[in-house]
Amino acid sequence: MNTDITTFISKYREAFGEKPELPIVFYYSDTPAGTNGKTGGCFFKCLYAAREGQPISLNAETIGCGGGKLYTGFAPMPPHVPSFVSEKERYKASPADVTECIDKLDIRLTTRKYLNFVRIDKAESLDMIEGLLFIVTPDILSGLAAWAFFDNNSDSAVSCPFGSGCSSVVAQAVRENRLGGRRTFIGMLDPSARPYIGADELSFVIPAVRLPEMLDTIDRCCLSGTHGWTKIKERINGRME
Repeated sequence: MNTDITTFISKYREAFGEKPELPIVFYYSDTPAGTNGKTGGCFFKCLYAAREGQPISLNAETIGCGGGKLYTGFAPMPPHVPSFVSEKERYKASPADVTECIDKLDIRLTTRKYLNFVRIDKAESLDMIEGLLFIVTPDILSGLAAWAFFDNNSDSAVSCPFGSGCSSVVAQAVRENRLGGRRTFIGMLDPSARPYIGADELSFVIPAVRLPEMLDTIDRCCLSGTHGWTKIKERINGRME
């Protein structure tokens, strides 16, 4: 196993315990890391397999959702998306509001053929990844957020921008990496995507650009043996009385 991956897993287990599932790395490539058939609707239904350790690879042909193709950079925005999100799903007050949100993301088409989701212990390297995707309960989310806030006083250190599940996971991380930013992202608040994760789960994404800094601070922040976090860690791992 790659040394960087071994180091991450060791530090993550020390901080959070053995019970939480490991995060998923996601990255683009010209060869698939795994196999997957065509997906109708939200592609998050495929991530069950990735969470269990089976690498998943998606492309423009296998993603059946127009929004999914857009937010992963495989296709331009379909003309119907602003009105669909506003008038059908009613997630925004007007199509113009939807367009404004999408424009802010500055999504650029990928030149790579595949988008891969691989649980970190099954990955070969952390080089060229776009980010780490954690599917988490509130207790785990509190630890990840505290970790992200430790060395970043910005109000956007932990961000929760409007968007679909694929937007809050993939598009935001890709943009943050391109900008060299320091934000992390809470997501999976989108009702359309929520059926594909647990009722008590959300997503948290650390973009690749932010990961080296956070790996450097995990041993110094509250996750390293403080009284407050130890109680939560025990609860996460089912050891609290």
